[in-house]
Amino acid sequence: MVDTNQARRLVIMGTGGTIAGRAAQVADNVGYVAAQVGVADLVAAIPALAGPGLEVEQVAQVDSKDMGLAVWQALTRRLVFHLERPEVAAVVVTHGTDTLEETAFVLQRVLQPAKPVVLTCAMRPASALVPDGPQNLSDAVAVARQTREGGVFVVCAGQVHGALEVAKVHTYRLDAFDSGEAGPIACVEEGWVRRFRVETPASGGVARDEPMLSRFLAAPDLPRVELVTSHADAGGDLVRALVAQEDSGASRPLRGIVVAGTGNGSVHEALIAALNEAQARGVQVVLSSRCAQGRVVPHEGLAFDHSAGLAPVKARLALALELLGR
Repeated sequence: MVDTNQARRLVIMGTGGTIAGRAAQVADNVGYVAAQVGVADLVAAIPALAGPGLEVEQVAQVDSKDMGLAVWQALTRRLVFHLERPEVAAVVVTHGTDTLEETAFVLQRVLQPAKPVVLTCAMRPASALVPDGPQNLSDAVAVARQTREGGVFVVCAGQVHGALEVAKVHTYRLDAFDSGEAGPIACVEEGWVRRFRVETPASGGVARDEPMLSRFLAAPDLPRVELVTSHADAGGDLVRALVAQEDSGASRPLRGIVVAGTGNGSVHEALIAALNEAQARGVQVVLSSRCAQGRVVPHEGLAFDHSAGLAPVKARLALALELLGR
């Protein structure tokens, strides 16, 4: 057991993103280049973070639209290292907003951390006239220092979200993230965390799956899982083209398809036919919903296995991680 009186150190790790972005003009909030400012400089610009007990480490410097397995593996290795240090109480990770929800989900699934891992971000670059990154980072540090349960959390615009529920829901606003029907876990007010709910499905307490973690860290690629959407006038040509790549010697075999169905997991009949053909060829099909809220409620009429409430992008990752063990 870690003595919480001794576990006082906090590690802040940078991966790039808008929070580390720069634009030529302070008024430009969209034409910036992401991942230009080191995390040490981001921390140094916030006087409230000065002092002992804080370590800074640059793990990657990428635009999060380009996030992928290599960065996830590097980040996971460093998280394992720091989280196992008895003197470290929590870790904060700066990240881009575009794929933050995917990184949060992957880290929760593969690590099941017993200490807080707090991801934060920005919707305005560091060069903006009024950047939001410094406040978000300050809030993330407050959450890391005041949270006792483990798990992966996301802090943005004064709200704290869980890794399973959080999603980016706006292209431009500073409060770009939402947790749907579950709502945020907490908010941060002048450096103090006010909780709305005690338990979160993404909290720690579940034993880490060490074999899965090992497979994840050793994998040259994640199993290929594609995402398709059902819609009016949908057809099956895209699915058939994906399956046909197997016959033309695709470098990465297709292992799974997540379909974002309409409503409660309904799928156009033409698309169902093609998905059934793919499943007959050994491709696993999982059904999610393209609706922003709610989940696919299980019933006998479902065309395929459902995603257990996961949004399509997270269902894709969940299936890929599951297929790693097969």
